[in-house]
Amino acid sequence: MKEENNATSAAPSKLKASNKANYHHGNLRETLIEASAHIIKLQGIEGLSLRKLADQVGVSRAAPYHHFKDKNALLAAVAEQGFLNLSTLLQAVIVQDIPLLQRLEQAVKGYLTFAVENPTQYDLMFSRKLWRDEQFDHFQRQAKDCFRLYVQLFEQLMEQGLLKPGEDALRLSQLLWATLHGLAKLTEEGLFSVANSIDEITQYALNRFEHSLIQ
Repeated sequence: MKEENNATSAAPSKLKASNKANYHHGNLRETLIEASAHIIKLQGIEGLSLRKLADQVGVSRAAPYHHFKDKNALLAAVAEQGFLNLSTLLQAVIVQDIPLLQRLEQAVKGYLTFAVENPTQYDLMFSRKLWRDEQFDHFQRQAKDCFRLYVQLFEQLMEQGLLKPGEDALRLSQLLWATLHGLAKLTEEGLFSVANSIDEITQYALNRFEHSLIQ
């Protein structure tokens, strides 16, 4: 899926007005992150700067620097917000009163939907720089906490005796996450461009998982 380059001028104006209202309620940091995610979705990472962000949100050009020392720190916050969004999705799925396999299916499809609808933010979430640089340890902790929620679904399958003996919940969760990541990246690059095809591949992967590993 490629970035949209022809966004209308009305969208930024509306966002600016909304974000300015949020700022006056003391939510500037959250507003800056939200606006940044919107900008990179439409214009890519190269379209984001702290100066442009301040203008769009409607604050002084110095204001963003009170929350982010530079663009890299801002991008780390946008990436972290992506994992927070996924964590919210997983938490909601985990507590649902539905069969475990349905919970897993919702988690998988929700993950892929997020990745496909937010390709630049998703790429940022797996940026080598953010994962290897110690200054972004807060981002790294949030990302790992998100994955632990995903592992919980597989641990629940094991606790209820639904996995075959000898299966490893952690390794299974890593395997399925790697499959999802591959699907997301191939979709982003345009190899899977038809929504029905993506859905069918996802469902096929889930079916193969169930048939091979579920008792």
